[in-house]
Amino acid sequence: MFAESAKPHVSVILAAAVLFLGFGSIALGRSSFQPRDLGPQTHHQVIVPGEDRFKPFSLTIRVGDSVKWINNDTDDHTVVSNDFFNTTGDKNVDMLLPGTDSNGGVPGTFVMRFTKPGVFNFYCRIHSMLDDEHQPIAPGPGGGIQNPTTGNFGTPMMGVITVLRGEGAQNEQ
Repeated sequence: MFAESAKPHVSVILAAAVLFLGFGSIALGRSSFQPRDLGPQTHHQVIVPGEDRFKPFSLTIRVGDSVKWINNDTDDHTVVSNDFFNTTGDKNVDMLLPGTDSNGGVPGTFVMRFTKPGVFNFYCRIHSMLDDEHQPIAPGPGGGIQNPTTGNFGTPMMGVITVLRGEGAQNEQ
């Protein structure tokens, strides 16, 4: 008699256990398919100060970080990718950064987020070529940036961003 009355209780307990384990495995299964949190996204800046250069020249960041170029110069500049050397997958980048003179006194900006590790080389199309004497060819007197008094003939505007795997940001180099 004891064995017969225990059968319904065992069935109820067994059914409850199956339901509990079933829902538990579904919940665990769902959590394993959630996207991995890449941590907080970090924003970096590359500034064009009141002269023809990118500052900093070299920047080390992590996958998922973004870089904002800001042109504080009065002249227009560009951010152009060197596709042959780029390994981050960001190809055909050719963005104008308006100078404050042509942008109503406001610095021109451009933001780019990096989603793959590698190296991103960039330059200013306007200030990237050298003449036969290895001086920059750019708009200005005599076809380039020339100041014989100070000996400053400028340098090609270029920079490099190294994008590392993993989370968190690295300091500028």
